[in-house]
Amino acid sequence: QVQLMESGGGPVQAGGSLRLSCVASKYIYDSYCMGWFRQAPGKEREGLASIDYEGDTTYADSVKGRFTISKDNAKDTLYLDMNTLQPEDTATYYCATAPSLICYGLDTDDFVSWGQGTQVTVSS
Repeated sequence: QVQLMESGGGPVQAGGSLRLSCVASKYIYDSYCMGWFRQAPGKEREGLASIDYEGDTTYADSVKGRFTISKDNAKDTLYLDMNTLQPEDTATYYCATAPSLICYGLDTDDFVSWGQGTQVTVSS
Protein backbone atom coordinates (compact mmCIF):
# COMPACT_ATOMS: atom_id res chain seq x y z
CA GLN A 1 0.00 0.00 0.00
CA VAL A 2 1.02 3.59 -0.62
CA GLN A 3 1.73 5.80 2.38
CA LEU A 4 0.33 9.34 2.10
CA MET A 5 0.86 12.43 4.20
CA GLU A 6 -1.10 15.67 4.02
CA SER A 7 0.08 19.09 5.12
CA GLY A 8 -0.89 22.74 4.84
CA GLY A 9 -3.96 22.85 7.03
CA GLY A 10 -4.54 25.38 9.75
CA PRO A 11 -6.78 28.22 10.87
CA VAL A 12 -8.00 30.71 8.31
CA GLN A 13 -10.51 33.53 8.18
CA ALA A 14 -13.64 33.23 6.07
CA GLY A 15 -12.92 34.33 2.54
CA GLY A 16 -9.31 33.28 2.79
CA SER A 17 -7.31 30.63 0.98
CA LEU A 18 -5.14 27.63 1.76
CA ARG A 19 -3.03 25.23 -0.23
CA LEU A 20 -2.97 21.64 0.95
CA SER A 21 -0.24 19.26 -0.13
CA CYS A 22 0.00 15.48 -0.19
CA VAL A 23 3.19 13.51 -0.62
CA ALA A 24 3.43 9.79 -1.27
CA SER A 25 5.94 7.19 -0.17
CA LYS A 26 6.56 6.24 -3.77
CA TYR A 27 6.18 7.72 -7.21
CA ILE A 28 2.51 7.30 -8.09
CA TYR A 29 1.03 10.54 -9.35
CA ASP A 30 1.28 9.68 -13.03
CA SER A 31 0.01 6.13 -12.47
CA TYR A 32 -3.08 6.34 -10.26
CA CYS A 33 -6.22 8.28 -9.63
CA MET A 34 -5.77 10.69 -6.72
CA GLY A 35 -8.44 12.44 -4.73
CA TRP A 36 -9.11 14.90 -1.95
CA PHE A 37 -11.79 14.26 0.66
CA ARG A 38 -12.94 15.89 3.86
CA GLN A 39 -14.81 14.92 6.97
CA ALA A 40 -16.42 17.29 9.44
CA PRO A 41 -17.48 16.25 12.95
CA GLY A 42 -20.68 14.25 12.79
CA LYS A 43 -20.59 14.10 9.00
CA GLU A 44 -19.72 11.42 6.49
CA ARG A 45 -16.52 11.69 4.52
CA GLU A 46 -17.19 13.44 1.23
CA GLY A 47 -15.24 13.51 -1.99
CA LEU A 48 -14.12 16.92 -3.20
CA ALA A 49 -11.93 16.48 -6.24
CA SER A 50 -9.96 13.91 -8.19
CA ILE A 51 -7.24 13.89 -10.81
CA ASP A 52 -6.20 11.02 -13.04
CA TYR A 53 -2.89 10.00 -14.52
CA GLU A 54 -3.30 12.39 -17.46
CA GLY A 55 -4.33 15.30 -15.27
CA ASP A 56 -8.05 15.23 -16.02
CA THR A 57 -10.02 16.53 -13.04
CA THR A 58 -13.42 16.07 -11.44
CA TYR A 59 -15.00 18.26 -8.75
CA ALA A 60 -17.89 17.96 -6.39
CA ASP A 61 -20.56 20.58 -6.94
CA SER A 62 -19.98 21.95 -3.46
CA VAL A 63 -16.45 23.09 -4.28
CA LYS A 64 -16.51 23.59 -8.03
CA GLY A 65 -15.16 27.02 -8.86
CA ARG A 66 -13.52 27.45 -5.45
CA PHE A 67 -11.15 24.49 -5.11
CA THR A 68 -8.54 23.34 -7.59
CA ILE A 69 -6.78 19.99 -7.59
CA SER A 70 -3.41 19.68 -9.26
CA LYS A 71 -0.28 17.61 -9.13
CA ASP A 72 3.42 17.87 -9.77
CA ASN A 73 4.59 14.44 -10.84
CA ALA A 74 8.24 15.41 -10.69
CA LYS A 75 7.86 16.39 -7.04
CA ASP A 76 5.52 13.51 -6.17
CA THR A 77 3.11 16.04 -4.71
CA LEU A 78 -0.64 16.49 -4.95
CA TYR A 79 -2.23 19.87 -4.20
CA LEU A 80 -5.60 21.25 -3.29
CA ASP A 81 -5.91 25.00 -3.65
CA MET A 82 -8.89 26.22 -1.67
CA ASN A 83 -10.31 29.70 -2.18
CA THR A 84 -13.18 31.67 -0.69
CA LEU A 85 -13.21 29.43 2.34
CA GLN A 86 -16.28 29.44 4.55
CA PRO A 87 -16.92 28.10 8.05
CA GLU A 88 -18.78 25.20 6.43
CA ASP A 89 -15.46 24.10 4.94
CA THR A 90 -14.10 23.34 8.40
CA ALA A 91 -13.08 19.68 8.39
CA THR A 92 -10.22 17.26 8.34
CA TYR A 93 -8.94 16.97 4.79
CA TYR A 94 -7.53 13.74 3.38
CA CYS A 95 -5.78 12.72 0.22
CA ALA A 96 -6.29 9.23 -1.15
CA THR A 97 -5.49 6.93 -4.06
CA ALA A 98 -7.67 4.65 -6.15
CA PRO A 99 -6.16 1.61 -7.89
CA SER A 100 -6.81 2.77 -11.43
CA LEU A 101 -5.36 5.16 -13.97
CA ILE A 102 -8.72 6.82 -14.54
CA CYS A 103 -10.92 8.36 -11.86
CA TYR A 104 -14.47 7.13 -12.11
CA GLY A 105 -15.99 9.20 -9.35
CA LEU A 106 -15.64 10.55 -5.83
CA ASP A 107 -16.97 7.55 -3.95
CA THR A 108 -14.87 6.96 -0.85
CA ASP A 109 -15.26 3.21 -1.31
CA ASP A 110 -13.20 3.38 -4.50
CA PHE A 111 -10.14 4.75 -2.71
CA VAL A 112 -7.92 2.33 -0.84
CA SER A 113 -4.96 4.31 0.54
CA TRP A 114 -5.46 7.28 2.84
CA GLY A 115 -3.36 9.85 4.61
CA GLN A 116 -3.70 10.85 8.24
CA GLY A 117 -5.49 14.08 7.38
CA THR A 118 -4.83 17.76 7.99
CA GLN A 119 -7.20 20.02 9.89
CA VAL A 120 -8.70 23.11 8.28
CA THR A 121 -10.60 25.49 10.54
CA VAL A 122 -12.39 28.46 9.00
CA SER A 123 -13.61 31.20 11.31
CA SER A 124 -16.18 33.85 10.48
